[in-house]
Amino acid sequence: MSDHEPGAQSASKHRPKHRHVGEPSLALETDHQINRPNKVAIVGVGMVGSTFAYSLLLSGLAAEIVMIDANRLRAEGEAMDLNHAVPFAHPTRIFAGDYADCAGAALTVIAAGVGQKPGETRLELVKRNAAIFGQIVPQIAKANPDGIIVVATNPVDVLTYITIKLAGLPRNRVFGSGTILDTARFRYMLSEHLGVDPRSVHAYIIGEHGDSEVPVWSLANVAGMRLPTFCAENGIPLSAEKMDEIFRQTRDAAYEIISRKGATYYAVAAGLMRITEAILRDQNTVLSISSLIEDYYGIEDVCLSLPTVVSRRGIERVLRLELSPLEARGVRKSADVLRQTIESLEAAG
Repeated sequence: MSDHEPGAQSASKHRPKHRHVGEPSLALETDHQINRPNKVAIVGVGMVGSTFAYSLLLSGLAAEIVMIDANRLRAEGEAMDLNHAVPFAHPTRIFAGDYADCAGAALTVIAAGVGQKPGETRLELVKRNAAIFGQIVPQIAKANPDGIIVVATNPVDVLTYITIKLAGLPRNRVFGSGTILDTARFRYMLSEHLGVDPRSVHAYIIGEHGDSEVPVWSLANVAGMRLPTFCAENGIPLSAEKMDEIFRQTRDAAYEIISRKGATYYAVAAGLMRITEAILRDQNTVLSISSLIEDYYGIEDVCLSLPTVVSRRGIERVLRLELSPLEARGVRKSADVLRQTIESLEAAG
């Protein structure tokens, strides 16, 4: 039953409350999100934003998609093109709008900003994109104070931190796509070596979405079997050199793609779709997204990625992994890199 069918609202009132084990939910507000219509706003309709909109249309998850861009004609053109695909997909209202049209959206995805140039690190993007966010985030929050904001623009961790400060919304309702793509790349690279479906590989990249990201080798597994055991049982070599190669391919994937085609957008759009599905379907899905971290291996007041439970209310809770000493040092170093960038921005005003 969709949100627009008769009885949807009354049925949801009798739905059992979520029961959580462990840390309390970050979503301490009322369930105002549960019965909101499936409207999604997209700010920035370049390659990432438009590919996400296309994926969202094909999924049938959204009843309404509003596309917002500084280039109004571009937004109108994308909306027109997508509307012509509606007869092949699902009944969906798609239109170009303004920030006021974010009102009522269950979530707003920010994909606006300048792109990453060949050879440019994600952190080098921050000064250019921080200025853009200073203009758009307050308008989104004003138009839709009850919605969720998902940041996709790089450097995503720093821009997520900036968005939290600018939006003034509860921290469970503002987060970034983080290492959801890095984690997918890691699982794919591992699956190629292990000879199994990538969906059967359980492994995470945490920390910064960028050069200081951390592979959690100690907890990676297939069918509950840690990698050394799985490889030994199946006669698959897994040397330190091979592990370094897999991680290097994961970490540097964006640079390799950008050097060949100029930008990455298919996989990140798929990652945004997975986040959107977890929110709109209230799935309590564990995803490696970027959020404001407090009291985690000595890390405070910085946004980075950790496995996080995501629902219709946004972040339910951040999971605390039992990291190896090397991994713990790595994620603290990643936090230091991000903190230095934030401090340099604050110093520059």
